[in-house]
Amino acid sequence: TAKSVVFALCLRSLAQFGMTLQKITMSCGFTMAEILLSLTIIGVVAAITLPSLTGNINERTWNTQRKALYARLSQAISLMPALNGYGTLKEESSSGAGDAVDTAAETFVTAGLSKVLKINNICDNEHLEDCGVPEKITALNGSTINDFTSTKNTLVALNNMFNGVFIEGAYQYPYSQTDTKAAAFETANGESIVVYYNPHCAANMQEVQWHHAQPKMCANFIYDLNGKKGPNTVGKDIGFITVLYPTDSVVVAPLPLPSNAGSTSHAEVANLCIKQDPESRVPNIDELSAMFYNKLLIGIEAGYFWSSTVISPEEAWQVRFESGRRNNKLRMYGAPVRCVKR
Repeated sequence: TAKSVVFALCLRSLAQFGMTLQKITMSCGFTMAEILLSLTIIGVVAAITLPSLTGNINERTWNTQRKALYARLSQAISLMPALNGYGTLKEESSSGAGDAVDTAAETFVTAGLSKVLKINNICDNEHLEDCGVPEKITALNGSTINDFTSTKNTLVALNNMFNGVFIEGAYQYPYSQTDTKAAAFETANGESIVVYYNPHCAANMQEVQWHHAQPKMCANFIYDLNGKKGPNTVGKDIGFITVLYPTDSVVVAPLPLPSNAGSTSHAEVANLCIKQDPESRVPNIDELSAMFYNKLLIGIEAGYFWSSTVISPEEAWQVRFESGRRNNKLRMYGAPVRCVKR
C-alpha cells in the first residue's frame, strides 16, 4: 500500500542519516588520549597563568588599600591639634630615673590619634601581637625579620644605628635618639599598625646645612593591611607611613623599589628612575628620611642617596643611611638613587 511504501522510504532515510552521522562522528570526534592530552595542556597553562593573575589582583588590592590608609592617616594627622608631648618617659621622671612609666606612644594613640581616626583595638608594648602584628615579616630585600614584635618594638630598636656607626676608627656623626616603646592598634578597616613615636620632634627650620634626620620624625607607622594573614612582606601587604615636623606636619608613604637605579649626578637621577620603572620617581628629602627610619624594612644599610629636593642651583639634599645625616651636596657629584612609587 501507499502507507507501506512511505514507511519503507522513511526507514531507509533514517538508516542513511544514521550512517552519515556515524561517519561525521568518527571523522570529527576525539579519542580518549586526545581528550586527556588537551586537559593536560589546559592544566599546565592554568598553573602558569593563574598565580600571575592572582598576584596582579592582590597587587592592585594592596595598592588601593595602601592609598586609602594613607589618605585616612593624613587627614587624621591634620586634625590633631599637636603632635608633641603625649605621655611620659622614664628620663622625664622628677623623682629619679626609672620612676616614670614610658607611655608616650600608647598615649599618643589613646589620647590623640583615636580622637580623629576610627580605631577598634589598642595594644601596649608588651602585647603588640594582640593587635594582629605579625612576629615574622619579610623585608624588601628578601631578608627575614623573625622577632619583629619582641626586639624591634622601641624607637631606637627600629633603627639600630640611631646612635651613629663606627667607621675607620671613629664614630661618624653620632646622634643620641630619645627612645620610646612602641604601641599598636587595629583600624576599623582591619589594618594592623605599629606606632613609633617621638614626643619631642623638631620643626622644619628650612636648613641649608647638614643636620640629622632623626629629630624631625614625630611618628612612624608600620602597617600590615591584612594583619597576620600572609604574605607579611614589605612592598606588598606591609609598608610604612611617616609623619615629620610637629607643626605644618608632612605625611609621607614612599613605596621603594627593591634595588637602586644606579649612581649619577643629581641632574640625571630622574632619568635613572624612569629607565628603571616609568611609574617611579626620585624621593624628596622627607620621603628619603622616612626610608632611613625604616631601613631595616627596606634592607639598605649604608650609603649616601640623592633626594629630589634642591637647596640651590648648585646643591641638593642627600641622606646618609649609616647615621641619618641630611647632607647638602653639590649636584655635580655622583651618588646612588633608590626610586619610589606613590
